[in-house]
Amino acid sequence: MPYTKVLIHFIWATKNREHLISQELKPLLLQHIKENSIKKEIFIDTINCVSDHIHLLVSLGTEQTIAKTAMLIKGESSFWVNKQKLVKSKFEWQDEYIALSVSYSAVDKLRAYISNQETHHKKKTFAEEYEEFLNAHHFDGISAKANI
Repeated sequence: MPYTKVLIHFIWATKNREHLISQELKPLLLQHIKENSIKKEIFIDTINCVSDHIHLLVSLGTEQTIAKTAMLIKGESSFWVNKQKLVKSKFEWQDEYIALSVSYSAVDKLRAYISNQETHHKKKTFAEEYEEFLNAHHFDGISAKANI
């Protein structure tokens, strides 16, 4: 049996960055994503969201890919929100996402960052945060304004 530890920091927004994740929806959405991920054998280490985007720290299994993992979480969670009629309009995630590898030495710092999203976004918008992630990780020529 292979032993792997591949940690990925996922970030994605609601469609058109609409503020669809209310304080009432947030705990339901996060709990559903956690429960559904267990069923799909996706290990979520840390998860949190604010009104227009979500952060997840995921440990990929040996048979999982970044694209498939993102697709499974995004697709099923938006389907569930709409089926349960938890928002007045249609709930959708953006097609785009950021997926960054995470060094195990940085895990505690990232966990704290994800857990403190509400405080963080009192100082910085999601667009500013997204642009910083793109620049810090050398996604040259990609603008946050065009992709989120």
